[in-house]
Amino acid sequence: MSDDGIEVLKPETILKPKIEQPRLYKVVLLNDDYTPREFVVQVLKAVFRTTEDQAYRIMMTAHQKGACVVATFTRDVAESKAAQATDMGRQKGYPLEFSTEPEE
Repeated sequence: MSDDGIEVLKPETILKPKIEQPRLYKVVLLNDDYTPREFVVQVLKAVFRTTEDQAYRIMMTAHQKGACVVATFTRDVAESKAAQATDMGRQKGYPLEFSTEPEE
């Protein structure tokens, strides 16, 4: 109570849990000298839903620089897509490889 007899109410503190966004992972296309470019473009379109133009640019960047980030996802999705894309290459006998790494 205050000095003049009026009861003073203080608001309750409401705690909101801090919700963190899940850490994201990059899917990286690694260059090799054996997998045909057309096949890489097909895999990128099928697994990552890129357009023909996007897939071609990703493939050429990996070809010229040795690797290229394809997309960023949560860890489970990134690992699943990387494995699916790598498996498509293996089924055809190509050394096509996709890896994942945490985004900084």
